[in-house]
Amino acid sequence: MRRPFRLFSAVLLAAILAGGPALAKSRIKDIVEFEGVRENMLVGYGIVVGLNGTGDSLRNAPFTKQSLEAMLERLGVNTRDANLNTKNVAAVMVTSRLPAFAATGSQIDASVSAMGDAKSLLGGTLLVTPLLGADGQAYAVAQGTVQTGAVSATGASGSSVSKGVPTAGRIASGAIVEREIGFQLAKMNTMRMTLRNPDFTTAQRIAAAVNARFPGMAQAENPTIVAIRPPNGRDMASFVSDVESLYVEPDDSARVVIDEVAGVIVMGENVRISTVAIQQGNLTITVNESPQVSQPAPFSQGQTTVTPKSGVSVDEETGRQFVTLGNGASLSSLVSGLNALGVTPRDMISILQTIKAAGALQADIEVM
Repeated sequence: MRRPFRLFSAVLLAAILAGGPALAKSRIKDIVEFEGVRENMLVGYGIVVGLNGTGDSLRNAPFTKQSLEAMLERLGVNTRDANLNTKNVAAVMVTSRLPAFAATGSQIDASVSAMGDAKSLLGGTLLVTPLLGADGQAYAVAQGTVQTGAVSATGASGSSVSKGVPTAGRIASGAIVEREIGFQLAKMNTMRMTLRNPDFTTAQRIAAAVNARFPGMAQAENPTIVAIRPPNGRDMASFVSDVESLYVEPDDSARVVIDEVAGVIVMGENVRISTVAIQQGNLTITVNESPQVSQPAPFSQGQTTVTPKSGVSVDEETGRQFVTLGNGASLSSLVSGLNALGVTPRDMISILQTIKAAGALQADIEVM
């Protein structure tokens, strides 16, 4: 039996190369968030009925039984002493996102997820479920037929097959907004913009772009927040509309992001390398197992046995020269130098980490 082992890094490289300085500009609306203009999370507890025997087992899910009894009691049906044994009901959690400035009566999507041991929510109907915000107030009410987008089938012998997740579904436009968020944009005198990627240079460029169009109307408070205020006679909504359409050139620190799980490396174009020499080689260890049979002599009353025999050989690649990168080498020079060594993409992550340990990689390494 032959078992080759190769000693190299088992992570795949995916590098984004850029030959020169970044000249692409972005709209301000694409790189910032406006204070108060955001979604709000909603959550609720409800029950889904009308399932084809794929709901919760009431013995294993007491909360489903209690919810069913309470619902029927509100409708004038007393089942407290009855032996309920239906499997057409499932307890679910309902979640949704309330958009910014959503008006009363507008419709939003709702997601439904089973809580108990239900096998599928396909074809079920969610009964009226209040959706609560972080303050405990109901902001929307959800109801409708659950669409799972999954397929599930079970045979009489117990075999089953499923595609997707049949215990989670969605109700398109299944929730109606009943309460609005009390956010008065028109009455605000100052609007704060939050950078999605905080950076001093980017914040100053945003403030400069706004002041070039509206002098004295913007100030960078820190690398994350830029405050703006409308000129006299302008309302906040129209002023924000003009500001978010301005173009700026974002900046960012040099960074190398490594995702060891997915095997991906992404390097920004600002990554620089100090003077460094690199050499790389692969080592192959081969183990050969050759079992031999030991046969006893005739009439010796011995037993036939198997004797193990192993052979180990080591093969190391030779002939590769050092590659030297000059001070301030760019990302493209680094990758070209590694390619000159014949380095496979699976080895580059180890080399980058070693260069960083040597103090020659002028960038932050972020391991996800």
